[in-house]
Amino acid sequence: MLDIIRGALVDDLRQELDRGSVSLLVLLDLSAAFDTIDHGILLGRLTGMGLGGTVLQWLHSFLEGRSQMVSLGDACSAPQPLTCGVPQGSVLSLMLFNIYMKPLGEIIRSFGVRCHLYADDVQLCHSFPPVTKEAVQVLNRCLATVSDWMRAKKLNLNPDKTEVLLVSQKAEQGIGLQPVLDGVTLPLKAQVRSLGVFLDSSLSLEPQVSAVARGAFAQLKLMCQLRPYLGKPDLAMVVHALVKSCLDYCNTLYVGLPSNVGKFQLVQQEAARLITGAAYRERTTLLLCQLHGLPISYQAQFKVLALTYKALIGSGPAYLSERVSRYNPPQSLRSSGEALLSLPPASQVQLAGTRDRAFSVVAPHLWNTLPSEVRQAPSLLSFRRNVKTWLWDQAFKQH
Repeated sequence: MLDIIRGALVDDLRQELDRGSVSLLVLLDLSAAFDTIDHGILLGRLTGMGLGGTVLQWLHSFLEGRSQMVSLGDACSAPQPLTCGVPQGSVLSLMLFNIYMKPLGEIIRSFGVRCHLYADDVQLCHSFPPVTKEAVQVLNRCLATVSDWMRAKKLNLNPDKTEVLLVSQKAEQGIGLQPVLDGVTLPLKAQVRSLGVFLDSSLSLEPQVSAVARGAFAQLKLMCQLRPYLGKPDLAMVVHALVKSCLDYCNTLYVGLPSNVGKFQLVQQEAARLITGAAYRERTTLLLCQLHGLPISYQAQFKVLALTYKALIGSGPAYLSERVSRYNPPQSLRSSGEALLSLPPASQVQLAGTRDRAFSVVAPHLWNTLPSEVRQAPSLLSFRRNVKTWLWDQAFKQH
């Protein structure tokens, strides 16, 4: 899910960058968001959605009947009933929180500002031509309305920890832009961390790649000490859990980054040597073949293709499905039954960063290169299996 959310956000930013627009990405900070959900407001919202009877009583019992007390030494205060907050760590709590926050998206979009919501992670994105300085006033009015709504819903917005990323082709395009939240001027930053991913003003992802590679190498250094005590299967499991998972996180963003992803390739090579016990001079391509692992760039392509298939069969969110569409030629052609995707017009893609890395551009190109029988797989499971086999053949066909 985070791959989809982050991919959609970056895709939007890349398209605006390609148009020459300036984008302001506002990352709102909520203090103890899950602990401040008002039970009365939440139950009222559930009732307004049409829930009632046993279902509403069950949700009521999930929320109510909790209390808290303070214990200090041998003394203990009287229990006080909890009228707010949902238990963290529960799938139901996350769903209830999203229902509680649902009206916020409609409020933000009413100002012509895009938003991306994931639980208490609220991000606003406003794009405009560089010469339209008054556009920031629209954003400020939106932020003021958001602040009023959150205050009314017992949510605590923290302006001091709220961050704003300027995304533009030139840094000087941010001069004079001053977003304000609750009287606090929000400085424009060249780099922010969004759901664990470092985003920079040019969307180069260099800070993200460097941070992940640095952390992965540190983990591998620690694992070298475990190697004498673990067999190959156990060592591979540890590497997968602590290193590969980091490389795979939101890896759809790494498509089209050959120079930066080279750092990840070095991590993958060191991990292969660690698992197999191979000498430093031994060719890592053969080691990856033995471990049946895809190189980093191919793994990113695999994730993009899997998300594309989900979008086409309707198992992905609407904002992902809207970015790809099937190719329907005006006349009956040989390619009509090939399950191809429409390619964006060349006039809409100006920058190399958009052409090589934006999901809405890269996904159709990758999809159309697949063999017809792979594109027309009957299920997601068979598609993933066939795509991985095809990519593996492409990566190691000379070996």
